[in-house]
Amino acid sequence: MSTPAKLPSPNKKFVGHIIKHYLKYDRENPFIFISALLAFLGIAAGVMVLMIAMGIMNGTQKEFTKRLFVMNYPLTVLPLAENSVNDDLVQTLSKKFPHLKFSPYYTTQVITRNEGAVQGSLLYGVDYNKESEINPIFEKAKGDTESKFRVVVGDALSFEMNAPKGEKVTLYFSEQQAIGFGTMPLQKRFIVDGVFDSGLKAYDKAIMYTSFEAFEKLLKREHGIYDGLHIYTENPLKEIDSIKSALPEMVVIEGWWQQNGNFFAAMEMEKKALFLVLLLIILVASLNIISSLLMTVMSRRSEIALMRTLGATQIELRSIFFRLGLIIGTAGIFAGTLLGSLGIWVLKTFDIISMPEDVYGTSKLPVDLTMSDFGLIILGTSIIILLSALYPAKKASQTDPLTVLRNE
Repeated sequence: MSTPAKLPSPNKKFVGHIIKHYLKYDRENPFIFISALLAFLGIAAGVMVLMIAMGIMNGTQKEFTKRLFVMNYPLTVLPLAENSVNDDLVQTLSKKFPHLKFSPYYTTQVITRNEGAVQGSLLYGVDYNKESEINPIFEKAKGDTESKFRVVVGDALSFEMNAPKGEKVTLYFSEQQAIGFGTMPLQKRFIVDGVFDSGLKAYDKAIMYTSFEAFEKLLKREHGIYDGLHIYTENPLKEIDSIKSALPEMVVIEGWWQQNGNFFAAMEMEKKALFLVLLLIILVASLNIISSLLMTVMSRRSEIALMRTLGATQIELRSIFFRLGLIIGTAGIFAGTLLGSLGIWVLKTFDIISMPEDVYGTSKLPVDLTMSDFGLIILGTSIIILLSALYPAKKASQTDPLTVLRNE
């Protein structure tokens, strides 16, 4: 039984020589060179724009994540039944997970009023020392007022209320108090003990902190029984399951990502849409590769026919034009990577673009390109270039030398 004959491998020296010849500027056909140059520039621009855009998207997402990580707390234990979050639960968790930090809290909705300005807020009652251990924004803002009726507010609320540190504001609670023959909402004057700035205006307007003593005195809360428990850990995704297994049945635990799931899902969708849209730039540039190679094939038909007559194989011709496309595309990827890296370095080093901090959480444009996103950019671009080089290479290898030479 005879074995099938192996196809001859292309002559690398011959293929390399022809490729060098075709890459040179041709005075008789300058549009071929210009088309190849435009393809190179288009791919370089596409890779550069993709790198910078994905870096900005990642940086923005990480900046929001960092701020929401603090203001939402990594993990939160919530009661399903009355009295289920108490000192006994805090002590049990502290013994079982000594590396974690815990801050129990009371919470209620209040209306803040000062000098005619009114704003609804969420008031937390916390242990100042424990809260400072897990919340650096609170720790930085808290004052040293001795009064139990003190409050730490966000800078946005402080500005709206015209209540800087040391000023007093009136808080209205949903609980009622007897006045004569009727009732009215419970109210109390609090001194502003500190002003915090989380970088997120929505939180700075809506959240306030006061002491345990204020809740227990005004709202008759029972000491040691809380509305919830905040837990700080650097790896909440890893810790949540182990903590959950140690909790009793009448409490649940939530991660900060669950509380903001829709927000981050929307950001991830925007990131994917942006990647696909910008990939179209590279797709358009790849059309220039196809047109450049096809023009080369058409203008070099007589040379291709002569090479076929002198013994060049279809594989060698296919290899020549396929590698031409790869060289143009690879050079574009390399140039785009350099330009993209330079652009990211410039944006990180110099404060060229400034943003409203109350909207984006930072005044400096955050840029952080991950290796996974960079690899995805290179992979997507490479696939487009490979597909773009296939058709012209196949077209060149199918050139019929007899037909061409007869017509020439």
